[in-house]
Amino acid sequence: MRSDRRWQRSRRLMLGGLGNLAGVLKSAKELQGNLAKLQEQLLARRYEGAAGGGMVRATVDGKGTLVDIKIDPKAASDLELLEDLIKAAVGAAATKSQEGMKNELGTLTGGMNIPGLSEMLGGGS
Repeated sequence: MRSDRRWQRSRRLMLGGLGNLAGVLKSAKELQGNLAKLQEQLLARRYEGAAGGGMVRATVDGKGTLVDIKIDPKAASDLELLEDLIKAAVGAAATKSQEGMKNELGTLTGGMNIPGLSEMLGGGS
């Protein structure tokens, strides 16, 4: 009789755990759907960085991919300076993009840090 009770108890514990697992799987599925929407939104977002008093302006999408660059013709007279300005403008825009992604992920995950999530979405760390 005792072994029957133990078996019944262990069975209830196992089945109760399956209910929790179903809830976790449902939450994971919802998170996956939200992440897919977020990826689309990130591609549509634009972040701009400027350097040299606005002589060089770079625009990246929400994933940090360069989508546009504008260069004032006055900046072209010094090639070395122009190269530095381009790097600075692209870097500033990419930083804004990463900050935007972090904010969006924080909202989506309720502030919970999930390692590798931003890389999975195409952003840097």
